[in-house]
Amino acid sequence: MTATVDPFYAISISRLAHQMAASGEPVIHMEFGQPSTGAPAAAVARAHAVLDQDAMGYWESPALKQRIARYYQDAHGVAIDAEQVILTCGASPAFVLALTCAFAPGARVALARPGYVAYRNTLKALHMVPVEIGCGEAERFQLTADAVAAIEPAPDGLIVASPANPTGTVIDDAELAAIAEVCRRRNIRILSDEIYHRLSYVAPVRSMLEETADAFVINSFSKYYSMAGWRLGWLVVPADMIDAARARMGNLFLTPPSLAQHAGLVAFDECDELEGHVATYRRNREILLERLPAMGLRRIAPPDGAFYIYADIGHLTDDSIAFCRQLLIDTAVATAPGVDFDPVDGHRFMRLSFAVSTEEIEEACRRMAPWFEHMGRQAAAPMPAGA
Repeated sequence: MTATVDPFYAISISRLAHQMAASGEPVIHMEFGQPSTGAPAAAVARAHAVLDQDAMGYWESPALKQRIARYYQDAHGVAIDAEQVILTCGASPAFVLALTCAFAPGARVALARPGYVAYRNTLKALHMVPVEIGCGEAERFQLTADAVAAIEPAPDGLIVASPANPTGTVIDDAELAAIAEVCRRRNIRILSDEIYHRLSYVAPVRSMLEETADAFVINSFSKYYSMAGWRLGWLVVPADMIDAARARMGNLFLTPPSLAQHAGLVAFDECDELEGHVATYRRNREILLERLPAMGLRRIAPPDGAFYIYADIGHLTDDSIAFCRQLLIDTAVATAPGVDFDPVDGHRFMRLSFAVSTEEIEEACRRMAPWFEHMGRQAAAPMPAGA
């Protein structure tokens, strides 16, 4: 029997947004978590050179694996062997590799709710059981060690994301260590999604590898490196899982694109350009945190990192899909409905990505302010007698 997998509702919003743009509407795309900037200039130049020099084929770059291994030593003080780095076609295949290496069908894997839509749906597609932990304002929309300790029976695995999608929240160092200790004590395998590392506005974010060598760690060139379309990521696997991971990668996905690997090796060290993007995101975040409360969006998850605002719109709607669709139609600003990330409470939340230019953020606020004011007046209007 095949598994039932829910749709990614933001895709339907994006499809409408692109239709509107094709008809001449000035759409601002804040629905997906992808940078509006391209790959670093030096990485693009390297790709152009490779196209002229290399026929390319199935290939796994030893130099890129070694550079990634050195990154964990330099940034996190963790020594890993380059052979623990499996290069993948983005973070999504890395997630599939980790799940199929660590768990069998029927395994119970815990995760935060709200959380990235594909966690839940990939688990279902692989015939595993998502065990969702409701995380609200009291927990800063993040996992806690106490919540993991309270799951009975203990799950087989735990997905950790810090910074998180859709909230941008970061787990502090002490809590991350406590979560790792609970998982060690209860024999829970950790999958740590670190795709938003290096996108933090509060403090450097620890890797789960600093707490345990037994974790699977997922990362990608899509976010910090502005290379979403290049489809390049990696998975750090525990030393005893190298052969299992390599076998799955070879059979399921072969190798990531050769061109992307050449470009990725160069992109890794283009820090000045990449930190310039982070400065833009930081400014965009400041603008939204200032402007959105004035529009009535006062309950916002703490966006410590990544490039998202996850806002409560429960005072305006109980249907976030219809709400985001109408916002798009009326203002040409595309956003994501909260039900993608939380099937229980997400009907009253929306997510806005601020990985666009500051000019687009300013224009989006200009368009949205009167729209939210109108929606607020409608919500506050008394019901007609007899309604």
